[in-house]
Amino acid sequence: MNGEERFELEDKNVSNYADEINKRRTFAIISHPDAGKTTLTEKFLLYGGAINLAGSVKGKATARHAVSDWMEIEKERGISVTSSVLQFEYDGFCINILDTPGHQDFSEDTYRTLMAADSAVMVIDASKGVEAQTRKLFKVCVMRHIPIFTFINKLDRDANDTFELLDEIEKELGIATCPVNWPIGSGKSFKGVYERAGQCVITYSDTEKGTKEGHATRIPITEEELLTEYIGEAGRTQLFDEIELLDGASAEYDLELIRAGELTPVFFGSALTNFGVEIFLQHFLKMTTPPLPRKADIGLIDPVEHDFSAFVFKIQANMNKAHRDRVAFMRICSGRFDAGAEVKHVQGGKVMRLSQPQQIMADERKILSEAYAGDIIGVFDPGIFSIGDTICMPKEQFEYEGIPTFAPEHFARVRQVDTMKRKQFVKGITQIAQEGAIQIFQEFHTGLEEIIVGVVGVLQFDVLQYRLENEYNVEIKLEHLPYEHIRWIENQDLDLDKLTGTSDMKKIKDLKGNPLLLFVNQWSIGMTVERNEGLILSEFGRN
Repeated sequence: MNGEERFELEDKNVSNYADEINKRRTFAIISHPDAGKTTLTEKFLLYGGAINLAGSVKGKATARHAVSDWMEIEKERGISVTSSVLQFEYDGFCINILDTPGHQDFSEDTYRTLMAADSAVMVIDASKGVEAQTRKLFKVCVMRHIPIFTFINKLDRDANDTFELLDEIEKELGIATCPVNWPIGSGKSFKGVYERAGQCVITYSDTEKGTKEGHATRIPITEEELLTEYIGEAGRTQLFDEIELLDGASAEYDLELIRAGELTPVFFGSALTNFGVEIFLQHFLKMTTPPLPRKADIGLIDPVEHDFSAFVFKIQANMNKAHRDRVAFMRICSGRFDAGAEVKHVQGGKVMRLSQPQQIMADERKILSEAYAGDIIGVFDPGIFSIGDTICMPKEQFEYEGIPTFAPEHFARVRQVDTMKRKQFVKGITQIAQEGAIQIFQEFHTGLEEIIVGVVGVLQFDVLQYRLENEYNVEIKLEHLPYEHIRWIENQDLDLDKLTGTSDMKKIKDLKGNPLLLFVNQWSIGMTVERNEGLILSEFGRN
């Protein structure tokens, strides 16, 4: 092969490599519980051919369970408690969906997942509007300037006034809205949506649940007779009035503002009956971006021009019951990952090969030979990875921005019932803590025999108890503690024995030996600082 031929071959490889990255779309789905997020995820997978029959999230014991809910406790309760990663292809795009827990008690897992996403799809129940958890998750998106796409769901049921729904999104979340389509009625009178760009009505068809077959007719609004026949005279008059009001009052479509996270395009439909789901998916793929540069301590890392790099955003133990293994989920930020290639674990300072790289569809796995920027891969973790760790090529040395931890708000002392199972207990509780779902602390003057667990939401205690029993065969007793506030001590040379505190204060330490203080009352924090000259307290722990 001469030099010119070799150059052409290399150039072609680089082109293919860029093409692969540019076809990636990686997004998270967020919502309040029961808004229909998992159902929407299932329908995306259905259209992408990743599954043949969509599951039901809730129902009888014999019902199918949603693909993204893989933990036994999720199947029993019908809620998502951990993020799932799902990949499928659609219309030339390679789509990575990060399905997140909706319940606020698992918001820390959602926060970490949003760190790995390029955009977010916000699902809102048309009869409930903006709910508490929607606000909390939205703030996370704003912090990261993530583009937000809104899908107002459950139009097959009676819904709130559409203008009021949009007004609520704008006031509650502080983001302008731009409806891409518009609903005609709701519940039993739901007739379909008006497509603004195409100036036509797409008729509603109650597709058989769980399948993608179904026929929707498009009626141009200029064909008034046909339109009247379908939605009635009153319906047509109302639609025309609403279109006029909409064109005059709503924000104009601006792709730049959408991608900057300052304008949210709004879509309407029914995930349960599949109506509006594919319309949304097609528009979304045109509006969202391929992987963008990511911030590291050496500057922005370009996804196409830079060699392979990734960061760990999630660790999950015991995904495979047969092997009781740990999987570290990595978001590839740049370049191409080749299985078998040597990479550097920056925080550990080691050059290594990533073991058993795999693409994961909930609890199903497929071993990978390669992956690209934008993809999420799971690798076997022998216990060396932590959330936020950077992986890059051996000759490089940089770190991506860290993932801050939420301060726990609920605390409990944990004891195992059978003292003979001490080894399993310590192993189980430590592994679950490394996933980031719980934080473990110890009494200040004792070892691991006295364990205090801190969580963001109380439901995490139930998950901890369930998982220890089912995955580690350890039964525990929880003694809830009254503390609500935690502070890390920044002073490196402080003698904790000489610290003057308040009667509601407790001294503890984390697993790395860092000293911490627990308080029952907020005012006690300021009083403790006043009583100890030079004391510096922080809401965040040191890595």
